[in-house]
This record gives sequence, structure tokens and C-alpha cells, in this order.
Amino acid sequence: MSAPEFMVNVHHTTRCEVHVQTRRRLPRTFPFRGVALQAWLVRWSARPSALRICWIILAATALSGRISGMPVELVTIDARDKPPTIAPPSYHSGTLISRSGHAIGINSRYLTMDERPWLPIMGEFHYSRVAEAEWEEELLKMKSAGVQIVSTYVIWIHHEEMEGQFEWSGRRNLRRFVELCGRHGLLVIVRIGPWAHGEARNGGFPDWLLKQGPTRRNDPTYMASVGRFYAQIGAQLKGLLWKDDGPVIGVQLENEYAARGPSQGEEHIIALKKLAIGSGMDVPLYTVTGWDNAVVPRAEVLPVFGGYPDAPWDGSTSALPPNEVYLFRFRSVAGNIGEGALSEADPAETPFLTAELGGGVQDTYHRRPVIESDDVAAIAPVMLGSGANLYGSYMFHGGQNPDGLLTSLQESQATGYPTDVPSKSYDFQAPLGEFGEERESFRKLKVFQYFLSDFGSDLAPMLVHAPARIPRTPNDLSVLRASVRSIGTRGFLFVNNYLRGSVMPIRRETQFQVVLPGSELRIPEKPIDIPSGAYFVWPFNLPIGRATLKYATAQLFTRIHARDEETYVFTEVPGIPAEFVIRNQQGLTVEADGALVRSIGSESSVSKIVAGFDHGIRLRSSTGAAIRLILLPLHEAEDTWRASIDGSIHLVETQQDFFADDESFVLESEGDARCAFTVYPALEHALAVADGNLDSQFMSGVKHYTGSVPEIHPRLELKKIQDPGTVSPVKRGPSLSWRSQGVAMAPEDAAFALSAKWSISLPRSLQSSTVSNVFLRIAYTGDVAHLSLRGKLVEDNFYNGLPWTIGLRHLLPDTEDRTLELSILPLRRDAPIFLESRFRPEFPGTDQVVELKQAALVPQYRFLIQRAQK
Repeated sequence: MSAPEFMVNVHHTTRCEVHVQTRRRLPRTFPFRGVALQAWLVRWSARPSALRICWIILAATALSGRISGMPVELVTIDARDKPPTIAPPSYHSGTLISRSGHAIGINSRYLTMDERPWLPIMGEFHYSRVAEAEWEEELLKMKSAGVQIVSTYVIWIHHEEMEGQFEWSGRRNLRRFVELCGRHGLLVIVRIGPWAHGEARNGGFPDWLLKQGPTRRNDPTYMASVGRFYAQIGAQLKGLLWKDDGPVIGVQLENEYAARGPSQGEEHIIALKKLAIGSGMDVPLYTVTGWDNAVVPRAEVLPVFGGYPDAPWDGSTSALPPNEVYLFRFRSVAGNIGEGALSEADPAETPFLTAELGGGVQDTYHRRPVIESDDVAAIAPVMLGSGANLYGSYMFHGGQNPDGLLTSLQESQATGYPTDVPSKSYDFQAPLGEFGEERESFRKLKVFQYFLSDFGSDLAPMLVHAPARIPRTPNDLSVLRASVRSIGTRGFLFVNNYLRGSVMPIRRETQFQVVLPGSELRIPEKPIDIPSGAYFVWPFNLPIGRATLKYATAQLFTRIHARDEETYVFTEVPGIPAEFVIRNQQGLTVEADGALVRSIGSESSVSKIVAGFDHGIRLRSSTGAAIRLILLPLHEAEDTWRASIDGSIHLVETQQDFFADDESFVLESEGDARCAFTVYPALEHALAVADGNLDSQFMSGVKHYTGSVPEIHPRLELKKIQDPGTVSPVKRGPSLSWRSQGVAMAPEDAAFALSAKWSISLPRSLQSSTVSNVFLRIAYTGDVAHLSLRGKLVEDNFYNGLPWTIGLRHLLPDTEDRTLELSILPLRRDAPIFLESRFRPEFPGTDQVVELKQAALVPQYRFLIQRAQK
């Protein structure tokens, strides 16, 4: 496309006139943008002053994107397709109806619960990688963020490391874990393998099994061992299945299974399903992973899919190219996991279900990406806009490998697997960390998960519609990424202008044209700029009571019933003015304190809205029924949680970490013995903090609280006990069929004889009723760090630039010996590993670096909020 013609008249060298000729159609963008334009501008700065001024005017105009006459970037999406006939899937399920009459259903497009469309939220949590005493609180955190289904691997080597000796106690107590899920209204899908992967040793296979002969096929010896393992799982789950009013609704068979040939392929998956059913696991849903050329026997199993923000299994030591997980999947739902072709699943026969949308990634020794919260949350609107009707995150909660009886239990190249991961840590940079830390991604995902909890039944039956123009490849940044899901004239607009590792352009003067049956809808009425990094879901033609919200340039968050009025809560998209356009029904009045309300024909437009719980839009009908719309800034929505306090649902806004049960809620704060929160709608009764103080203040229908608990000041004693030696060059492992060059191998234990070492002495008492945990926070530079107690490794870390945080609550036994040993192996300059550029250390005049920058104890205070006793 040609550039506009600029005419520059210079008068005497003191002034200039700039004219934009219109002989050609003005392009949508100036020929230069961003850094390129700025570099061009620097070159022009050496020109004569008057001419330089003229060009600076043009450059500044182009940088702002506001050249007069700039055309609208109209994104057209034709949503007139008639929904295909909803057919029963060609799938043989287990028992669908529970003893009490509740029914799970499945058709060719979505799941149902009691005959109503159902789009559930699932999060992965490995019970055997978390201390049993932690389970209940961690499950409550997941539930508080909107998770409805807990998926979990049953990792064979964690239960039968020695042949015939099964272990189902402590952190391996599957039955107790599932019972806790059921107690708190969480459903469960067990991923029973027998091969699981999950970065476990041998993919979860015990060593003795590998010595027996062939695996992952219908070999008689292998299948006999699998049968015994499945029988043990069946016994653990007896009485806890959906058909018995229990929480277990599904079983995943195998994992990433693509083998074909005699005794393999479909016949093996079908044999595993028969074994599972024969072991008592009669459930509604039987699944297999559907990526990497997977085997998906038609009519027997449901494929589930995924995608990750980075690929730590990749052999590259550089930043990876743009990732498809941020691109709407209009052509295929298979995703970016693995190196093979697509699965054989027919997408027209079963719904698009996901199980492994990356809540983070597990750092490997050779590749250590740092995952930002937006890297995780931006996947949500993309997958939902691609038609996902089960949103499953892996991992949702990090963990730690249990101690093995014979070996450590992590994946390693030494055992023939493609990567080395930490021996103990399986943090995964997940929304909930290894020690239960609530990360920013936990809050950001919660915004979408609350939306699904309240509006997923509306979204599930909606069809996907692609824009007229879509990006050609993941690295095509020239086209805005958008999608519509709709049914009839109502639906949702999904937009993603975020891409990990890239700066997306600002989309100037953008407007969406949605072509609906019998009408067209422009969102918004006037073009807007979509900021770089923005991602969101906007509703259109949404029924709200007896009114209709034509559209909102704000994201639906949640819905509650408060003070005899239905309340819809929205969140702003930073950088985009919020506007609500409401169709005027007869007798409807629209009120909005402090906002601009305009009547335009048969519609009311509300803009310049004051955000916050103490403001809002009220819609009143002629019958007196009221609907309230509340707009929150994004950061407030991320800090807002649903809680049942007095028998009804309230919203609690707090910057502290949060989780709730049915009668109370808990706030947690790192390093600060004070808390603050707001409850909407206001409570009629008083609240109290257990073993602490709480004050309240009522303002504009909202009650604000401030509280405190006793403060503690734990101190540690740090002493250096060994200087580092010179470490050997990093070895590479073997190449693989899908990875042409071997990657760096983690150092063996013997290498730590050359590490720098410190002793860390801890105080005797680290907990109380108002202290949930004490974190040991270590800032360091190096290669690998180990933390040991009396010579036993208790935690480890691959350096990636972030502070290393270790929860001490259940890591240390209650013994007299409270001295840890910290070992940090130096990082070599020539180590063939990937680190984010911002975290790669300097090597001033040396070939290796190791530095302990800080070690400190940080208390995590606990505020148990409950109804005050009279």
C-alpha cells in the first residue's frame, strides 16, 4: 500500500507548512511505527532546523496514530450461521445419573448438568505432591477462584515403587483427598495412566515395571500389572463415584499416547478402558489427551486438548517465536504440545474440551522461561473464543515430589527422558505455588473463571464465528485477533491483543461489525483504540432482567443478588472507556450517578461511568424491579472474591490473599500484620478477626474493614561455610528423533562438592494461630540451589532470575535441629541454557558466577474472619 503524499513548503528557513495530499487513499497506518519510526526520526534530527521541525510534526502525528482522515479499522464477523443439529456423541459413557438423580450429559457440542448447558472450570492439583495437612486449605483456594473440577494424576511410582507394596497413606491417600473434594463441592477427574508423564520419573512407571518387558501395549505381563494397579485405585474410589453421589465424574486413560501397531493403538486404549470399568471405575467421562497424533478410539473416549505459554521441552536456548496459544483456533483445536501431527479425533462428533491449558510451565535445566501473569490469563479468552467448553488448567497448583524409597522421583535425561527437572520442586510457576502462594495469575484467571461460573451455561451452546480477516500465522501481528460466539442475536465478543514475548501494536480507530440474523451490530458506536496487551470478553444483546444490554465495552465478571436487586458486576479494560448501551423497554428508566446518560432513539447510552462498588447503573422497570450494573477497575476485580457470609453471597474486595469456606473466610498477608477489606453488599451483623482486632466504617452502602493481628519478627542466622570451586563445563544429553541436538544435563549430586555453601539457623517457633506460614526467601545468582536438612535434600531450584521462596510450615519437622544448609552451584558463562535476557547475569572478568544476595524470613499472617459472637 502506498504512503500518503506529503507536501512541505519551507519559507525562508523559519517556518514550514505541512499538507497531506489526498491523491491516494490514506493508508491505515503510517509507513513507520514505534521503534522504527523513532530511529528514522533520530536520523532526521541532523537535518536543517526548519525542515527538521516539519518532519518532526509528521512523525509525532504518525506516532500518535491520529492523522486526520484515518480510516476505521472495521473488524467484520459474520455470525449468521445456523447452529448445526445437536446430536448425541458417538461415545459410550459410563453411568450418567447419580443416585440422587443428578445427570451429567454430553452431546456433540457441549456438556450438560441436569439437562442445562455446562461449561465447567477444571484445575490440576497433584495430591501426592502436596502434604496431606495442606490439602483442605488449598482446595478451598481453588474453589474460591471459581474452580469446579479438580483433576489429578494417580502417579504409579508414588504408590507402588516396590512391586506389590502399595502405599495409600499420608500424602498418597487418594481416598481422603477425593473425600475432601466432595466435602467442599468439588468434582474430580482422576488421571490414572498407567503412564502419566507429569515430569515424574519414567513418566510415572515404577522401575521394576520397566524390567518386566514391553509397556504401553496389550502385553499380558504388563496388562496384569496394570490390572492390579487399577484394582487398587478402584478400591480407593469405591463409593466416591458420581453414580454413588460421589465427586468422581471422569477418568483419563494413558497420556499423550500415539503408538500404533500390533497390540497398540486403539485396541490398547479400549483394553485400558475395560480394565478401568472392571476395576469399578464406572464414570460418565472417559478421556484421552488429543494432541501429538494421539490415538482416540471413536465412540470410546473423549479427546481433551491444551497449550502452553512456552515450551521448556524445546531444545532452543533462545526466546521462542510467537506461540499459537495466543491465536484463535479456527482451523484446529489440537494446540502446541508435542511435535507430531494432529489427533484422529473428529471435532464434529465431540465437544472441544481442554485439560492442559498452561497455568505456567515447569522450568527444565536447559530452558528456564519466566511466565508472567498475562502469559497465563490471555490464553483464557482465546480458548473460550475458539469454542472450548471445558476450561482446564495445568498446573493450577504447584507441588513437590515426595521422597522415593529407592530413587528420587523426577523426570531426568539419565532415565531416558527428554528433560531434567528439579528433584523436589514441581512449582510450575502455577497460579497457586508450590507452597500455596497466591500469584497474580491466580487473580487474573479468577476474573474469567467467575464469568464462566455465572455465564458459562449461556456460552456453552454458542457457535464460534471467525472474522473476515484472520492472522495467517502466530507471528502475524498485522491483524487484530478476535472471535465471536453467539446463538441467535446474542453472544460474546472475544479479543486478544497480547502475545508473550512480543509488543503488539495499538489497534487505532477499531470497531467491530457483527452481522447477526436479521441485523448488524457495531461495537462500539464510535471507534476506539485497543491498547497493546489488552485481552477481554464483551457481551452483546445480553438479557439482564427484562432489559437487554445491547453491548458493553466492559467485561462481565460476576453476578449476585443483593438487596432485592440483581447485580451484574463488570470490569474495565484498561485504556478503553467503558460504555453500556441498553435497549429501552417500555417503562424502563436508567439512572447512573456521576455518569453521562444519553437517550439515542430507543436506546440509552451510559458512559463516563464512575467505577467502584459505591456507584453503578440502576435499571428500573415499571413493575419496580431493579437491576444494578457495577463497574470495577480491573485491579479491583482481581481483588474481589465471592464469599458466603450470612447465608447469602457477598463480594469481598481485598489486596490480601483470600479463601473461604461456607461460614467464614481467611485473608493472608506476607510480612504485614494488618489487613483491609470491603464487603458488598454491607452486612447487618458484625464481623470479627480470630485472635485479632477489627474496625469497620460504613460509606455509601459499602462497609470497609481494617484489622490486625500480633506481629512477629523472625530472624535467621546466616553463615558462609564454603567458597565455590571451579565447576566443569555443562554436559549435553543425547539427541532425540524430534530434537536434533542434545540439551544441557543437570549436574549430578557429586558436583555440589564445588558449590558455595551457607548454614541457615532458624528460630525454634515459627507458627501461631495468626501465622499461617513462614517463607524463607532467597535471592541469588547461580545455576542450581539445594536446601538440605541433616544431609537430606528438602528443596531445590533452578535459577531463573526470580527470588526462591520456600514455605517452612511442613517442610521442617518439629525437631531441635533447625539448621539448614544452602548450596549454590556456580553458573558458567558458556552454559547452554536459556534464561530470559533480563535475568541473564553479568560475568565481570570471570567464567562463572555465584552470589547470595539475600536470605530472609517472611511471616505469612492469617486473618480468620467470621461472624462476631454476641
